[in-house]
Amino acid sequence: MQYQPPAIAKRYLTHQLWGVLFLDELPEFRRDVLESMRQPLEDGEVTIARAGGTLHLPARFQLICAMNPCRCGWRGHPSGKCTCSEREVEKYVEKISGPLLDRIDLHVSVPSVEYEVMRRREIPESSADVKRRVEAARAVQTARFLGSGVSCNAYMPPSQIAAFCRLDAAGEALMKSAFDRMGLTARSHDRILRVARTIADLDGAEDIAPEHLAEAIQYRNTDILKG
Repeated sequence: MQYQPPAIAKRYLTHQLWGVLFLDELPEFRRDVLESMRQPLEDGEVTIARAGGTLHLPARFQLICAMNPCRCGWRGHPSGKCTCSEREVEKYVEKISGPLLDRIDLHVSVPSVEYEVMRRREIPESSADVKRRVEAARAVQTARFLGSGVSCNAYMPPSQIAAFCRLDAAGEALMKSAFDRMGLTARSHDRILRVARTIADLDGAEDIAPEHLAEAIQYRNTDILKG
């Protein structure tokens, strides 16, 4: 007997689902829960296998995670307030595997905000201006992938990466240096190129320049696994 999905699942089987999944305090989740996200992050779908059959459900989402550098939150702060031992820090981050981190495009370390910074009266870029820049970059991508079934740079297959993420000689040298020095995987190599293509789009550039690639590379921070 063929497995029949629930009615609510049938409704969405032919639709591309989008959304944001925000995991705060990432290391507090069970490791098996975090590891279960690797397949949907890679394939954009969730596979449910039962005795009666296998069901594939669309699960294309944007994963955003936040975490402290250690359990007390003060590791690396100039005040020296951190009370965590090296082993406690290792235990805190050990739930986050390299393969899971490899599937997250941007790794951004945010330092604590000091009093003097909070008291500044600088006027930041407005949300409306950011929105206009993002919309312009998405319009470029929509035109780029028209008719291909791909919606944006993040989902480019290898063939499109080869076509739209070409590097000049300086870029190739920079990419090779980063690949060897950082021990990058094939997956992280492709993700860096997708991010670099997006940075170039936001900059209004037709080609990926070395500065676009350098910015994309700096977002691959594997030191997270060291606390």
